[in-house]
Amino acid sequence: MSIRPFRDIKRRKTKVINVGDVKVGGDNPISVQSMTNTLTTDVKATINQINDIAEEGADIVRVSCPDKDSTLALKEIVSHTSIPIVADIHFHFKRAIEAAESGAKCLRINPGNIGNKSNIHEVLSAAKNNNCSLRVGVNAGSLERDILEKYKEPCPEALVESALRNIKILEDQDFFNFKISVKSSDVFLSIAAYRQLSKATEYPLHLGITEAGSFISGSIKSSIGLGSLLMDGIGDTIRISLSDDPPKEIKIGNEILKSLNLRNRGVKIISCPSCARQAFPVINTVKILEEKLSHIKTPITLSIIGCVVNGPGEAAMTDIGITGGGKGNNMLYLSGIQSEKVLTDDIITEVVNQVEKKAAELDKKL
Repeated sequence: MSIRPFRDIKRRKTKVINVGDVKVGGDNPISVQSMTNTLTTDVKATINQINDIAEEGADIVRVSCPDKDSTLALKEIVSHTSIPIVADIHFHFKRAIEAAESGAKCLRINPGNIGNKSNIHEVLSAAKNNNCSLRVGVNAGSLERDILEKYKEPCPEALVESALRNIKILEDQDFFNFKISVKSSDVFLSIAAYRQLSKATEYPLHLGITEAGSFISGSIKSSIGLGSLLMDGIGDTIRISLSDDPPKEIKIGNEILKSLNLRNRGVKIISCPSCARQAFPVINTVKILEEKLSHIKTPITLSIIGCVVNGPGEAAMTDIGITGGGKGNNMLYLSGIQSEKVLTDDIITEVVNQVEKKAAELDKKL
């Protein structure tokens, strides 16, 4: 059971590219990605972090390759991970070639900053030969000098002009397997740039508010910026840029998509903020349930409401629900229908059992 969205989001139609076995664009699910913050040459630490990111629900992960040792380390990293790796490349065209040959499934690069046409041709040849896509990554903090001189400061028009310039470089080399981003740390600038770019090209768009900040402030900025664009149907893959542990970026990204009914993965908890009417400790109960249900990947809706004011109504629209009742007797709802009373001390155990049972039933049908 799920809540029927008030408005279905009509996604913008884009070309489809492959990042390994993940399809980006078109009608494919919006993918969520993060980036490692370990030294890439520390192979064991990087593999462990990639696996943690994947376990949280990532589809793609990016790894920085600032030097030859890093690109060569990719070969071992790729062999011990199952998620497609994007190599983050700046300036050094040979690093891009090495990364493609080491197993990267995508290169984050700006063709205009890796040298002459011969260098670009070599990189694109390596990408084609190794079935590797590209991301044109335009950033307000690193625009080309002539574009900055023309516009005097980063603005939507400047970011879009840079993107279109780099797109033309690729198209002139008959390379079309790429996606694009026009990121800024400013929410309004990012939104305006992506809206303009979405009208100028049909290539898939990678959304992000770059250098968004700490966990709380960065999550809020990203939710506003990406949420606004996603509601317009813009965006094919997203990255939340936080000064925090990378798996948290995936958690926030998936929550943004779940809140817009654009993608469902895991348990979606609807819970009240609690008040004097609560019949059980709602806040602590939700915290414990989030932890104990984090392993569930099947889409399931769960309502945890402390009293009968809104509880029955919310429970009627979720797969499983608990509504607070008098004298420690709380009501369990299954598929919107009252099932049985549950003592406060038994809520955690009962809900976990019911969610796992429901997940098993749904998985069996798939």
